[in-house]
Amino acid sequence: MASNARRAFVLLAGGLAASAAFAAPTDATRYDVLITGGTVYDGSGGPPFVGDVAIHGDRIAYVGPQAPHPARERVDAHGKAVAPGFINMLAHPEASLLIDGRALSDLRQGVTLEVLGEDSMGPLTPEMKALGLQRQGDIRYTIDWTTLGEYLHRLEQRGIGPNVASYVGAGTVRTYVLGERDVQPTAAQLAQMRTLVHQAMEEGAVGVTTALIYSPNGYARTPELIALATESARCGGIYSVHMRSEGDRLLEAVQETVDIARASGAPAEIYHLKVAGRRNWDKLDALIAAVDKARAGGTRITADMYVYTAGATGLDAAMPPWVQDGGLEAWIERLRDPKVRARVIADMRDPAPAWENLYGAAGADGTLLLAFKNPQLKPLTGKTLAEVARQRGVSPEDAAIDLVIAGRRRLLPHVGGQHPARGGAPLGELRFRRAGSGARERVPQVQPASTRLRQLRARARQVRPRGQSAEPAAGDSPAGGAPRRHAVARRPRTAEEWLLRRCRGVRSRDHSGSRHLRAPASARDGCR
Repeated sequence: MASNARRAFVLLAGGLAASAAFAAPTDATRYDVLITGGTVYDGSGGPPFVGDVAIHGDRIAYVGPQAPHPARERVDAHGKAVAPGFINMLAHPEASLLIDGRALSDLRQGVTLEVLGEDSMGPLTPEMKALGLQRQGDIRYTIDWTTLGEYLHRLEQRGIGPNVASYVGAGTVRTYVLGERDVQPTAAQLAQMRTLVHQAMEEGAVGVTTALIYSPNGYARTPELIALATESARCGGIYSVHMRSEGDRLLEAVQETVDIARASGAPAEIYHLKVAGRRNWDKLDALIAAVDKARAGGTRITADMYVYTAGATGLDAAMPPWVQDGGLEAWIERLRDPKVRARVIADMRDPAPAWENLYGAAGADGTLLLAFKNPQLKPLTGKTLAEVARQRGVSPEDAAIDLVIAGRRRLLPHVGGQHPARGGAPLGELRFRRAGSGARERVPQVQPASTRLRQLRARARQVRPRGQSAEPAAGDSPAGGAPRRHAVARRPRTAEEWLLRRCRGVRSRDHSGSRHLRAPASARDGCR
């Protein structure tokens, strides 16, 4: 492991995590903290070893078999694993970080970097801000920024536990210029969209991102996506995508992603690689072969995955794109028309639709309702769509439409029937999302899992720290209570207690050591 590589390490002790930037060994004769005797998985892919991790200030100063200097604090990690902080390749805490910056749900799993994608929190028009406020659910916050850079600065000012990186959304800039309509941009409008991507890259975006099964993102055609990905590539960024299909047109969607990467020159990242719908499970080997073939041919393309057999999405993924033209409010108004309703139901029941119907892939029994904005609907949380339909004496399709109308927002169902890429699959660059490790048939051991979770290859990501320091961020808090504080100034007796006392992420609401990551200055300054 190179001594000057920047790293973040977590102590896998009861789900707690601590992170710090890795720096060259310090000349000081005394470390601040020495974590000793743990089994170190350094993220390089090499074998684990029993050794030490030393911290000086806010930097990791030593990783190896035996630290050469003493420390002010010594943490006994015997019987525990010490590993680089994990990267959540596709995270959605955009709103929650504004309310509770601790991010304990991920920090306690060892995640120290949240990568925001599919859409972005800027740029925003006044109308987008107004709709954003109107559509908020349980998490309420003020939208007092306009650009993506201003949002990232807002997080830094507020203070958050994890580090954050963000893409700029292709759908976000599309909405900025075209609204939420199913229209195609003129040459001038496309140029404006490219300018917005360029601006966001200058402000710290690591690339351009999209989710093509959702409206209005899916209204974009391939040439539009190539143009925006080209602008990202000019600034050293990549193209990340929830593909246009993960089911019936899975292989065609992979080919579109490969075509965009080749034409734009931007490395591509496929989000949550999987196969949706049992009827498509036999496409798994062909999917992996297509990605490997593209890579062998020189296309820079990688993938990440989660390890679950279900995913969470909105009921917009259960209804055709045409009815959603113009946004949520227009969609709901159309559903009130009996003729439109009948047409939507017919499309939802179509066994071979021309759009990505996740309801069709999962079925009513496989669709579990998770979240509602309307308080009157919250008692339905945890029920399946089939159960709600039976209670109301209507079809599942009618029940889904009624819930969208009453909920006045994009509902969140749990959609089953998915098949993640299996463990041990021969895909060269597969990264696991979150701190889960493994897949349906086989669970990787700590060593390969920690390597895959942590590695963020420079040739694909080109991400560098914006700042020069990182505050350790981790810990625990009582269920439903405030962060636990320790008033007694005594030496911690265990690794877990040291983390609770040391890590600002749980000790207080001051997370000022956090930072957002961005593309390297050499790429941003004077984009090609």
